[in-house]
Amino acid sequence: MQDDGSGESDEIWMLEALRGARRALEAGEVPVGAVVVRRGVIVARGFNCNVSDSDPTAHAEIVALRAAGAALGNYRLGDCELFATIEPCSMCAGAMVHARLRRLVYGADDPKAGAVHSVLHVLNHPCLNHCMQIRGGVLAGRCSEILQEFFRNRR
Repeated sequence: MQDDGSGESDEIWMLEALRGARRALEAGEVPVGAVVVRRGVIVARGFNCNVSDSDPTAHAEIVALRAAGAALGNYRLGDCELFATIEPCSMCAGAMVHARLRRLVYGADDPKAGAVHSVLHVLNHPCLNHCMQIRGGVLAGRCSEILQEFFRNRR
């Protein structure tokens, strides 16, 4: 994983993503949140809404990417960063490549479906035509905690 040294601001944006995760939790969804940041400003937010939207693609990252594309009038988000509370899955990682994100920052690793380094290595794969900066583990404890709370309460 790469780190460009933006530690303090990364934590601020991750706290915003955690707010989205809390909204998902309140809605009965798996608590994952995401924000898209461009030049130091949040341009889009997303949280999981698979159940409420009956949409298997309504992951927080996809919701945020769609909103960012609409807000900026372009599906290419080359000067944007995405902050997600959990390591993205293969679907979300693929969408990030197509969006040409500049950077991904995520909180907790996902040992069951993570497609950055845990299970698959979708981002920065040598056969793909786009690379992005990656930083994982930002506020990982807090990001893991909200997920653990959700699954603990479901059992």
